[in-house]
Amino acid sequence: MGFIGYRTLKTVIGTVLSMYIAAHFDLKYASAAGIITILSLQSTRKQSLRFAGKMFGAFLLALIIATLLFTRLGYTPLVFGLFLLLFIPLSVRFNVQEGIVVSAVLVSQLLIEKTNDVAFIVNQISLMGIGVSIAFFLHLYVPSFESKIKEEQEAIESMFRQILLNMAYSLREQVVSIKEQEHFTRLEANLQQGREFANKNSNNSFSSNAGDYSRYMSIRTQQFYTLQRMRKHFERLSFSYTQTHLIADFTSEVAETFLSTPSEKKLIALNKLRGVFQAMDLPQNRAEFENRGMLYQFLNDMEEFLRLETGLK
Repeated sequence: MGFIGYRTLKTVIGTVLSMYIAAHFDLKYASAAGIITILSLQSTRKQSLRFAGKMFGAFLLALIIATLLFTRLGYTPLVFGLFLLLFIPLSVRFNVQEGIVVSAVLVSQLLIEKTNDVAFIVNQISLMGIGVSIAFFLHLYVPSFESKIKEEQEAIESMFRQILLNMAYSLREQVVSIKEQEHFTRLEANLQQGREFANKNSNNSFSSNAGDYSRYMSIRTQQFYTLQRMRKHFERLSFSYTQTHLIADFTSEVAETFLSTPSEKKLIALNKLRGVFQAMDLPQNRAEFENRGMLYQFLNDMEEFLRLETGLK
């Protein structure tokens, strides 16, 4: 039974429940309520709510057109075809095309019964209401993604810290860690998984804070791209100078105080470090000049990394 997922069970339960409720109230075509529930069960709460609104809008439009046509021209397949000819493009025009199928089915039942009296229209509206309501009720419970998001957050922050420590080591020793690519690949995978969980959490919640996790993942992703640029600078660093060790020490400090020290304080320290560099003697040769240029670019990228961090408050 492992192939039967949570959403499948929810769909089956909702369909059966809708049909039983419709039958309990002696509604005609009770099975239609179950079909409406199937169509209304979208992936997330917000999608289901939007879908329900569009289905009701489409059904209201269908009722108006069908009532006018059936009353004036009679209950025949040809008139039903004329109804579709008008209803489908108008649904697209008013952006409620998601309700075309359900509305067509419910209107076809008007054709079968050859009536548009108030009692039967209430019957059809009730079928729609039951089907949509049960779908939304089932969406009140959705698996929580917060614990999974927090797991990814811890993994992401750990990888950031490790990559920065490796960069500091590379600056001092002029070698690149053999696990560098592995760390970047793992971090990218954590970010992708984190974004997916954050989006699902946001789409299943109506809380004003629901987007905080998505914003966190967005900022961390931008920082990841910044780290990738910082990484490329090592391809052109070939000598170790005083500035190299100063930046290595600063990079180590950023890593070791990744979450404990506010980024604003680190930015102040970075600007002081720039002042120290400006007070130093000019490069003595071409190699030193090129290395110092790469170090300045590395420091500029580090500044961007820290400025992005300030957005996580």
